[in-house]
Amino acid sequence: MLLRLLVSRRFAPLFWCQFFSAFNDNLVRTMLAMMLLFRVGEEAAGPLVTLAVGVFIAPSLLLSAVGGQLADARNKAEVARWVKLAELLVQVLVAAAFWFGSIATVFVGLFALGATAALFSPVKYGILPDHLATEELTAGNAFIEGATFVAILLGLVAGGITGLQSTPRWLVVTELFAVGLASYLSTLFIPATRVAAPGLKITRNLAASTLRLILDLRTSRRLWVGALGVSWFWLSGAVTLSLVPLVVKQRIGGGVEVETAISVFFAIGVGLGSLATVLIARGRIFIAHVPYAAMFMAVFLIDIGVATYALGGSTGNVSLGDFLHSFVGVRVAFDLIGLACAGGMFSVPLFAAVQSWSGEDRRARVVAGVGVLNALFMVLGSVITAALQSPLVNVPDPILLIVLGASNIGAALFFRRTLPRGGAVHYDRAITDNTAKRSRA
Repeated sequence: MLLRLLVSRRFAPLFWCQFFSAFNDNLVRTMLAMMLLFRVGEEAAGPLVTLAVGVFIAPSLLLSAVGGQLADARNKAEVARWVKLAELLVQVLVAAAFWFGSIATVFVGLFALGATAALFSPVKYGILPDHLATEELTAGNAFIEGATFVAILLGLVAGGITGLQSTPRWLVVTELFAVGLASYLSTLFIPATRVAAPGLKITRNLAASTLRLILDLRTSRRLWVGALGVSWFWLSGAVTLSLVPLVVKQRIGGGVEVETAISVFFAIGVGLGSLATVLIARGRIFIAHVPYAAMFMAVFLIDIGVATYALGGSTGNVSLGDFLHSFVGVRVAFDLIGLACAGGMFSVPLFAAVQSWSGEDRRARVVAGVGVLNALFMVLGSVITAALQSPLVNVPDPILLIVLGASNIGAALFFRRTLPRGGAVHYDRAITDNTAKRSRA
């Protein structure tokens, strides 16, 4: 099934489109971070880098509803092409900003990239059940999630290299345009879909339409619980990826190689978790193990906190080799891979279940609602974490990881009690039959 999907026109163009999009987003954000470090200095760059994350996420709160309505009211493949064409034009703006060294213009471009990402998200997840049979849906989601994290890793690395002052400006512009063009060209091969909700009108009031997305999720208990689960994963991931690099730097003395390796460990773990989910599902949408995956996330988070708390501060610069030859380094690496693996096993089947529980005429809007909830959870998690890290409270970062782990124990108990029983999830029969017919065709 995995190999068949990767070479199938029903899936491969969307897979590569998402891969290049995720790569580009993180390429631009990392290049902006490098520009800030060189221009304004390390101390002043910190708040601006944090602001960049907020600038990129903010459009999800504003435009996800519009993206969901467009995807339900139009041919999703056509919407994807228009969105990625707009993103290609944004790439021209970003390239010009880097060419002239305008930090303000890069922030504008980053906001615009966040806007296209918000519009594209309901399409990429809403279109999967249109082209994939039920037994392929978990594998399709696993591939999308795995590709996203690998693209994030590669984007971070490429952005760090390209963002160096020694990189020729023409090479920066060429790279940005090539990635944007690759993402757009991929959409040209996505098969058309029928219109899910003919006659659906686009709501101009962004705040009202966003609120409506959340209220619509609340009308179905299982959709609401599934959306909460997916959003909890993104909150945990965002907080973890902000805390672990700090802990490794401050407590172990990890250098640039070690910090890069952290992203590699996390990407490897997500890939393993996604693959494990496919193997466990065996052609079903299976969620019985989801609460236990949250419990394992808790165990790994707590162990990272315990392993690093007693180390105190470090002023050294530990190489990757020294890191992996130390007991605490191997322990942290193992915990990171295990945490990401458990996270993949938690989020992938839950999101596939949410897709299967959504009616065909409103699936993209449900996905958009989940996207809004994801953004709200990530912002909330980041704000609470920043408040606890502030000099006024000054909670040590390892303790914050332990607290996050304890919170995951609570989440595991919550989802054990609230998720539908029975383990395997199935589509409405009519939707399943139609999807299978289109798949065979």
